[in-house]
Amino acid sequence: MSQRVSGYDRQVDDLYETPTWVTAAVAPHLPRRVCVREPAPGSGKVIDALLRHDFSVSWEHGRDFLSDTESYPAVVTNPPYSRATEFVEKALELTEPMAGFVAMLLRTDFDHAKSRHHLFGGCAQFAKKVVLLKRIVWFERKGAAPSFNHAWFIWDWQHHGPPILAYSAGAAESRRGGCRGKDDGRDGRQIRPYI
Repeated sequence: MSQRVSGYDRQVDDLYETPTWVTAAVAPHLPRRVCVREPAPGSGKVIDALLRHDFSVSWEHGRDFLSDTESYPAVVTNPPYSRATEFVEKALELTEPMAGFVAMLLRTDFDHAKSRHHLFGGCAQFAKKVVLLKRIVWFERKGAAPSFNHAWFIWDWQHHGPPILAYSAGAAESRRGGCRGKDDGRDGRQIRPYI
């Protein structure tokens, strides 16, 4: 199956601003034990959404995250897609000393690549994949039809056991029937081990 052309021009530095509902979708799945670092803040939409969900957030415009040596308890971002693997690897490196966690917004098939096995099947810290049930519209325009599905991938240095697969429609979760499984207690989302 081939991908269709979205009709959008590629943005400089992969600057695709994350809609509020997308960050709201991952907020219930994030540990609340620490202050979150946003290394690719853009205009601050992820930061604003995290603050609305009562997270403490730190950020710095113009700082080169991939050259950073400071440890952080948590990193949450929508990384530039062309450098996503580097961002995940760097975030894991910087959160390890503090036994922290990482959450990255990526295409749902990001975990399929053999070259990234070390971040998923070969990584005990890979804790959860939160699949978004609707596609992200990056730019509002008449007839906008997004081409890609996305998910939040979460790594946690305190995680034990197999990763979990979760689904989210964002702020307005749907409760319209479907499979019945283990309920995680958060608005009826169904959770299944992801192995």
